[in-house]
Amino acid sequence: MNYRNIKDLNNVILQRLSIIPRDFDLIVGVPRSGMLPANLLALYLNKPYTDIHSFLNGHIYKSGARSQFFDSGEHKKVLVVDDSIASGSAMIEVKESLKHLEDKFDIKYCAIYVIPGKEKMVDYYFENVPLPRYFQWNILNHTTLEKACFDIDGVLCADPLPEQNDDGEKYIDFILNAPPLFIPGSKIGTIVTSRLEKYRKETETWLAANNIKYNDLVMLDLPNMEARQRANNHGDHKAKAYMAKPYVLFIESELNQAIEINRLSKKPVLCTANFEMIFESESFMYNLKSGKHLPFLRKYGLKIRDKIRKLK
Repeated sequence: MNYRNIKDLNNVILQRLSIIPRDFDLIVGVPRSGMLPANLLALYLNKPYTDIHSFLNGHIYKSGARSQFFDSGEHKKVLVVDDSIASGSAMIEVKESLKHLEDKFDIKYCAIYVIPGKEKMVDYYFENVPLPRYFQWNILNHTTLEKACFDIDGVLCADPLPEQNDDGEKYIDFILNAPPLFIPGSKIGTIVTSRLEKYRKETETWLAANNIKYNDLVMLDLPNMEARQRANNHGDHKAKAYMAKPYVLFIESELNQAIEINRLSKKPVLCTANFEMIFESESFMYNLKSGKHLPFLRKYGLKIRDKIRKLK
């Protein structure tokens, strides 16, 4: 798995900023993932920026102003920025939407991350990152979340305050009314929590109220909080659920637990405390499936899978 967080994005832009000529008049971001790198580039290059739809309508963003009209005569050279290129279909669509402006503007295209073989789709790129890959800014809306496990407290919702964690009425009230944190945009494989089994009904009520879709909910089957504290097996409990199915990612809020889950499962764990990917321990089988070892086998397997899907 190739993972990049916002810190990585910022660092690679700063490290390779010199590849971008300084004569661009305007930076244009591709909604919505392209807006973050476009904004960073505009700030570092001290250039005005906007999004594609605003650009088509003649609007740009300037310091101290939400939006201003611009004179096309003052902004001839334009850099269009997206975060990444995989298949290239999104970039093709962007180029098509701006094709009618090619006589009016000198438009160049940029992507921060491209997969091998797609470099020529843009004029500038910052890093070559092969598949499979995840980015911090879209991982919680990724279409493969059905192959992932999620913790609840500190991930889907805020952690309870010490005074709420009484294993009684206050805790039940917390579960039913916990403020949402990171709500995924697609269905989750398994939610794995150290909450006790006796709170399943309240937990399911909260998940439904927040429109969180999932296949399974795994909880700790212990009588009370004291028993849970004595067992102190949060990492083991979560790692077992992670290893029970061919999942590719676990999203955990607590760093020490994330490290333990990775150590036991030999599979990656994303820690939302710092949005770092914990991947110190690796299994041969996982690396084989992900393409790190013998990548041609993964490509061959994906081709067979696609052919089978077409037959269905």
